Parts: sequence; C-alpha cells; structure tokens
Amino acid sequence: MKRAANCLLLFTSAMLAATLLSGCKPSSTSHTGSDTVRLAVIPKGTSHEFWKSVHFGAQKAATEIGDVEIIWRGPVVESDTGSQIEVVKDMITMGVDGIVLAPNQKGGLVDAVDEAIGEDIPVVIFDSGLDDGPKIVSYVATNNFKGGQMAGDAMAKAIGEKGNVILLRYLAGSESTEQREEGFLDAIAKYPDITVVSSDEYAGDNATKAKEKADQLIQLHGETLDGMFAVCEPNANGTLEAIKNAGMAGKIKLIAFDPSDALIKALRDGHCHGIVLQDPVQMGYLSVISLVDSINGKSIPEFQSTGEYLATQDNMDGEPIKQLLKPELME
Repeated sequence: MKRAANCLLLFTSAMLAATLLSGCKPSSTSHTGSDTVRLAVIPKGTSHEFWKSVHFGAQKAATEIGDVEIIWRGPVVESDTGSQIEVVKDMITMGVDGIVLAPNQKGGLVDAVDEAIGEDIPVVIFDSGLDDGPKIVSYVATNNFKGGQMAGDAMAKAIGEKGNVILLRYLAGSESTEQREEGFLDAIAKYPDITVVSSDEYAGDNATKAKEKADQLIQLHGETLDGMFAVCEPNANGTLEAIKNAGMAGKIKLIAFDPSDALIKALRDGHCHGIVLQDPVQMGYLSVISLVDSINGKSIPEFQSTGEYLATQDNMDGEPIKQLLKPELME
C-alpha cells in the first residue's frame, strides 16, 4: 500500500509540474495547428467600388498562393481615421500573420503600424503613403504625382491651353490625393495662359459633400470657368452632378481620377474629358503577394508602382483602358 501511495504521489507531482510549466509558456498570437497564413487587408473605406476591386485582387492572390486567409475589414467612411486605427489594433490582438493597409491619414496611422511591427507583424502599405518612421515591407501604389501631372496635361488639352480652372481637393492628410493635387499644379504651371482660380477647397469624402462644394465654386466662377479637376471618385461624381445641374455639361471640362458608371457615361457623352485610371486589382494582388513573399524570407522592393493611365473618349473601348474602366470587384 505504501508503494502504491508513493507512486500516486509521484504521478500527482509530475502532473502538477507539467501544468505549471505549460502555464509559464508565452501565449502564441499566431494560428495554432494550421499552416494557413492569416492576412488582414485594411482599406481606407469599404463603400467605394475602388476598394471592392482591391479586395478582388487580394483574394485572387490568396487563392493562387493557397493556404492564405484574407480578413477584409475597414471603416465605412474614408475619413474615419479613429475606426481604422481600431481595426489595426484589433488585427494585432487577433495575432494575424501580416497586415496590408491603405492609411486614410498619413500621420494618424504611424503609431498603430509601429505597434504591429513591434509585435512581429509585417506590414505592407498600399494606395496611400505613410509618414516616415515604421519599417514597412513595401509601398504598393499608383505614382499619384505622375497621375496628377497626366490630369493637368489632359486639362490643358481639353481647354485649348488657356482659361480658368479649379482644383478640387479631397481631405487634408490623405497622401495619395495630395500627390495628385501637387502633380496637377506642377503640370498646369507649364501653361502660362491657364489660371488656377481655386486650389484650396476640400470636397470631403463623399459625392454629396463634393457636389455642395462644387455648386458653390460654380456659382462663384461659373461664367468664367473652363475646367475642373476632381482628385478621386466621390469628388468627381459630385462635381459631375454640380456641372450638369448648372447646365454647363460640356462647357466646363471635367477631368476625373478613378472611374464610376456615371463618369464612364459622361466620358462617352462628352461631359467628362478624361479619367485618370489606377489598377486596383493589381494593387490588392501585388500587396498580398509581396507580404507572403516577405514572410517567406524574400527581399521586396521598397516601392512598387501599379501604373497609371488616362481614359479618353477616343481610347475608352480599347485595352487596357476598357478593363481598367470596369475592373473586377468583390461582391
């Protein structure tokens, strides 16, 4: 009996020691018992078609690679930096294997990205840049300054290289649109007979706000106004409506950045005179490919351009413009 009691005591002690040892192990934030790589893809917002095309590209890459799960999450409204920060923090808590992020504010997301990298979660930035600081894997984007220059040259051509034009800005702190705005002004400066009569007005993050701002500017400058450049899809949609409602469609030349059904129709009808295009599917695709390659130890370029294009009434039915005007998107 004594020997049995000693054996029971030894077994109990061993079990207790094993329990204590397991309790001292650091808890892993990565997936357990699975080879699936979980990547958070966080857009500026989720409502516009551009982001749905990014989602399509990201999922396409994940499917091709295999064993990659895309967690698609972001704020509904592109100006909601606080919500986007919370999404990043939630992904850190979930212990994802990597983050693909389009910061809606170049300075506001720096600390959250630093926190992710500090937790050994690699980050790829896409679409819109981040202020210096965090050591990201790569920045995957359109060359937005060049895209803005293309818009400026398209505007000059549309108005015969002379007249009054308006630059309608988006949101302060949005790196991608700031680059477009500066590129447009850089190009317009080459044309001495073109005057920028307004370049400091912000239209906000949706078509309704953009229409209200464009209405005000058209009322102020309408009779002497020859052209308007809107730097993103919601701004261009609102500006188009304002121009049409003022009875000045075709007279005020509109240059847009990013397509929509309304803008494509306007391009065909001669109410829009150029749309600068990105490749959102390639942006999502290349971002995920780059992040997985980095996780697997490959060296990734610091910046990767996904290209910029100009759609006009003359080329809109040919490739690649036709495909870029209506990119595939995630339903």
